[in-house]
Amino acid sequence: MRTTRSVPARPVLITALAVATAGSLLLTPGAAGADPKPVTREGSGVDDRAAQAPASATRRALTTDVPTGTTTRAYPRRLVLSPDPENPGDASLKLGLTPYHAIAPKLNALQRLGDRVSVEVTGRSAGGHRLYLVTVTAPETLRQARAQERMRELIRDAPAAAATSREIKRDYKTPVFVNSNIHGNEWEGTDASLKTVERLATAKDAKTRDLLAHSRLYFTITANPDGRIAGTRANANGFDLNRDFVTASQPETRAMRQIELGTQPAVLLDLHGYVNGTLIEPTTPPHGENYEYDLFLKNTYANALGMESAVNALGYTPAKDGVEAAQIPFRDQEEGWDDWPPIFTPQYAAFHGTVAAHTVEIPLAVNNEEYDELPVPELRRRSAVNTAVAGAAIGATLAHVREHRGTLIADQIEVFRRGAAGAAQVPVSAQTVPGVPGIGPEDVYTTRFPRAYVIPPGDARTRRSAPAAARLVDHLIANDVRVTRATRPFRLAGRTYPGGSYVVDMHQAKRGMANVLLDDGRDISGKVSVMYDISGWSLGRLWGATVERVPSGSLRGASLRAIGEAAPVARVPAHGDLRLRLTDPREIAALNSLLRQGVPVRRAADGSVVVPASARRAARTAARTHDVSFTATRQTGTAPLHRLRIAAAVTPGELFALREMDFDVTPVSTDVLNAGFDWSGTDVLFVSAGLEHADLTAPARRALESFLDGHGLVGRGATGAALNAAAGRLAVKPVEGNADANGVVKVTNAGGITRGAPDHGFVYAPLWFTDPGPGVRVEQSYAAGNPLVAGHWRPLRDGTGGPAAAAGQASVVSGDNTVLFGTEPLFRDHPKGEFPQVARALFTVAHSASVKESG
Repeated sequence: MRTTRSVPARPVLITALAVATAGSLLLTPGAAGADPKPVTREGSGVDDRAAQAPASATRRALTTDVPTGTTTRAYPRRLVLSPDPENPGDASLKLGLTPYHAIAPKLNALQRLGDRVSVEVTGRSAGGHRLYLVTVTAPETLRQARAQERMRELIRDAPAAAATSREIKRDYKTPVFVNSNIHGNEWEGTDASLKTVERLATAKDAKTRDLLAHSRLYFTITANPDGRIAGTRANANGFDLNRDFVTASQPETRAMRQIELGTQPAVLLDLHGYVNGTLIEPTTPPHGENYEYDLFLKNTYANALGMESAVNALGYTPAKDGVEAAQIPFRDQEEGWDDWPPIFTPQYAAFHGTVAAHTVEIPLAVNNEEYDELPVPELRRRSAVNTAVAGAAIGATLAHVREHRGTLIADQIEVFRRGAAGAAQVPVSAQTVPGVPGIGPEDVYTTRFPRAYVIPPGDARTRRSAPAAARLVDHLIANDVRVTRATRPFRLAGRTYPGGSYVVDMHQAKRGMANVLLDDGRDISGKVSVMYDISGWSLGRLWGATVERVPSGSLRGASLRAIGEAAPVARVPAHGDLRLRLTDPREIAALNSLLRQGVPVRRAADGSVVVPASARRAARTAARTHDVSFTATRQTGTAPLHRLRIAAAVTPGELFALREMDFDVTPVSTDVLNAGFDWSGTDVLFVSAGLEHADLTAPARRALESFLDGHGLVGRGATGAALNAAAGRLAVKPVEGNADANGVVKVTNAGGITRGAPDHGFVYAPLWFTDPGPGVRVEQSYAAGNPLVAGHWRPLRDGTGGPAAAAGQASVVSGDNTVLFGTEPLFRDHPKGEFPQVARALFTVAHSASVKESG
């Protein structure tokens, strides 16, 4: 039976990890092996540091992408890589590991070892570094390579036929994906992968020949070169790439996504650090409810046992090396290492047919405090141990693939067959997943898939926007979800939908991917005591498009056409002044592009903006660039708008979102202000992280107060509310909810700031406002009753801080050239339908302050 243990609340979990880390700073091997159980993933969802990412990294992420289609070629595929300049500051060097600049020469050398190794460049990172994919397989002629692609497509597109295909059973090569270094300061997976590739390139034994004859092995040598070089978890934009798979906002994530779509791996390893002993998935509850968990658990647990045996067989011990025995959370932990959100690499992969997917956390910490404080010889000893452990995990996985490739491919086919047939999920149990110990009712998570989702195209007369619908459809297609478009009006389940509506038929291979993005999700507050990361993420609720869930019905009578992209939205009337709605981030970006050119734009009473007919050419360019629609209007508008210059002490996700909307942003922080910040070029201050009024020097405090005396302030969360109080702006009482709470919430919009916003919001560490003083307006409130729709939000131990306490309370307030948010409207480039609330707030406080000052 599974080992059970009482799992304390998360603050104690963090303390336990902190104690284990502190112990590992001692220089004895035994101290490095301090038991950190119970386990949670490293890295908080709430970032309290002010982002400083360069604008060039944002531009690269917003404009750089990877090809969505590749020409089938034979193997090997030779590519001679030009060298990168030597970088003595590469953080890998201190650990005795491979610096980024040495990877290209190493890959050139590996290709020269024989005919098994191929190298491709799959894109560039936010910081501009090349991303490499290495393929190791037996040579293939062009004809053989085409046959492999044809069989891969048959598995996805016609799984019932694939299940009986003798050719697939005999000839299909099992795809395996090894992803390394997605967290930049978890280095050793890269070196283990390079060593594995080198061994496979030259090995003459029968097992290796058999493996490569029946498998394609794909290695991303470093998924995060920016972080590898800098010694940071995040990329150059400050994004944790292993939290980005819902939105794929970063070029590195899109490159990994495209590898998964193009190779369709049956098995995936994501190599991380550091948990002692080595942590090997599968996970604890709650389990993702949208994938075929019986097939996933069966294969992932079986491969985990092999990795555990291989890691322990290395012979490391707590006394001699500071290395504890490996652990498998499903078997050894009660909770704290879940697979609920699809933001992590292995969990995302499960929706594309990966039936054995693992995060592997190697044991000995060499990052953060350890990197700064431990002697170099001890760091290199640990890195050598970690590289060996990662190599053992890879080797065991390859052995498992060689022995069980038939089962792995059959189960991948079954995943897709269930989706295409609209078959019910199979709940896990001792009968359905024999051989896996400790399966109980706490492991059963299933969902009832709808018959279809319908996404109306939207128009200027609706609350929801056409740009939002188009963006959501394009995102679904990018994630390999099949979308059709109605060529004429149709009826489904007793309702008529307009022609042009998008339809997601849920009888498709990747129905789990579609549902995990579009469904509301579930309130799991009562299921487990703690969640590490986000527990709700519905793009159907948060991206600003109308998404209709159709539980049942027939699509037989609908005239539907398969599409490869959403229909263009861009439109500019031929005559008259123009109106642009501001309910979508694309519309905000279009507005800012016009203001950048000096176009005289005026605000309208309904929250939109009016562009004069004389600027029609500029409007056409903006419409095409941002795919937005202008309409004709007879409104003249009220106050003119000007381009804003924003000083922002915000999280990386918020900084990225502001730049995505084409705002002119200067990152600031406590340190930046203390160094002497020039406020003369700033119109408005936005604060949510990294600016503490009490930590400012006296001159910095006076300069800030002088600026705020005549300018607007937008604050978010506890940090923004604290600055508001210190500056004596809005007379409200901020109330902090449970800091671990997060998810999709129901809200009521009541003011100009939130006009046209979705009636759902997103929270992480939610905040609300009580006791409003004179002049304070409530722009938005949490819904009455239980506002949580999907996620995890419990009261604190004293009964406060829960959703019942927040119900009906103000979540966004305004007044006195100030707006305060208690929600997370810009979280990780995630709730895009909420972005315009922040844009409206910035324009409102900046222009109100300028009017007040000039008056």
